[in-house]
Amino acid sequence: MMSAPSRTVTLGLLQHACSDDPRANLNACINAAHAAADAGAQIICTQELFRSEYFCQSEEHRFFALAESIPGPSTEAFQSLARSRGVVVIASLFERRASGLYHNTAIVIDADGTLLGKYRKMHIPDDPLFYEKFYFTPGDLGFRAWKTRFGTLGVLICWDQWYPEAARLTALQGAEILFFPTAIGWHPKEKAEFGERQHGAWETIQRAHGVANGCFVAAVNRVGHERPIGGDGLEFWGQSFVSGTSGEILGKAGIGVAENLLVSVDLAQVDATRTHWPFLRDRRIDAYGDITRRFID
Repeated sequence: MMSAPSRTVTLGLLQHACSDDPRANLNACINAAHAAADAGAQIICTQELFRSEYFCQSEEHRFFALAESIPGPSTEAFQSLARSRGVVVIASLFERRASGLYHNTAIVIDADGTLLGKYRKMHIPDDPLFYEKFYFTPGDLGFRAWKTRFGTLGVLICWDQWYPEAARLTALQGAEILFFPTAIGWHPKEKAEFGERQHGAWETIQRAHGVANGCFVAAVNRVGHERPIGGDGLEFWGQSFVSGTSGEILGKAGIGVAENLLVSVDLAQVDATRTHWPFLRDRRIDAYGDITRRFID
């Protein structure tokens, strides 16, 4: 059997800590993106809500002031970077759509600086110190994939990463890489007892999406111990990673360090994997109607 020609592309995942200064965070992220491009990255992805500390640890109206329009200043900054460096950019932003209407949104910019579109986070959590339902309206753009200069990619955001339906519907649109901008960490008092198990579940579910869909997965998480409202705060575990079409780890960042994780992937492996493991071929789409029900009583 003849193999498909290699289609190698280098991914750059920007893992770092965030301060309470949005302008400083944007400048730091832009600088990190330039450094990633200098090192050969062709598709660059930020972590979730990189312009601020993770403010969803409490419900406070003052944090809505962090939101911005799309297009807006961050979009324009990344468009300029993409255009000047010839790279694809995925950036996670707090979107102000209208008065009283906000989304947790990722933008996708092609290597010529064109804003290809945006994805609005579909699954919105409401857990201790993750009070996102107070801030974010659930996404209304559906699951999407974009053809870019360096491949077809899809974007899902943090809590979306736990839902196989989201990964599947994105892959069915041709996504060769699933990107997951993320802000996830430990409650410090729970870390000793549950920390290893929590991180293991997070990594396993995402690697499994790569297996089930025969695609690459790139998860980008922040680091740092953030206490925007005092208290114990959250300790973000970093460990951004890229996994292959069989779920194998191809590269992983550290636990408490800021770093650009660069990983080269051969997109030709998507076709090879899906041919040898034809899960898409054997799906029983005639039998899945109940998936749209909340629960089968």
